Amino acid sequence: MFKKFLIPTDGSELSLKAVDGAIELAEKLGAEILVWSGAEAYPITFAEQAYIDQTALREQARDTARRHAQAAAEKIRLAQLPCEMKIEDVETVWGGIIDAARQNGCDLIFMSSHGRRGLTALLLGSETQKVLTHSAIPVLVFR
Repeated sequence: MFKKFLIPTDGSELSLKAVDGAIELAEKLGAEILVWSGAEAYPITFAEQAYIDQTALREQARDTARRHAQAAAEKIRLAQLPCEMKIEDVETVWGGIIDAARQNGCDLIFMSSHGRRGLTALLLGSETQKVLTHSAIPVLVFR
């Protein structure tokens, strides 16, 4: 069955709730967990580059991703399960999730969905939907 889960986290309450679900499943299967959070690059126009230090923005994104991943990893460690943590710079979160799962030998992506519907889902999009669409690795969506 599944031996290594990738759990992407964005620090949301729903994301941390998915960690609890992953812990429960990992305990039953004897699986390891990799907590992952991506620091997404935000495109800045040339005019904005003159006024905004992109290095500072990137560091801020990394710090935020690190805090999110640490909160999830702490829950897993308290459950006394094997846990790794990775923070990566990404162009897109969904692409980073798939790449991280593939590069780290994960055989399940265990992630939450915000459950947006209708116009909100259309306008905001869904990282979960994109992962489901593009991943060859099985995805378990936790709500």
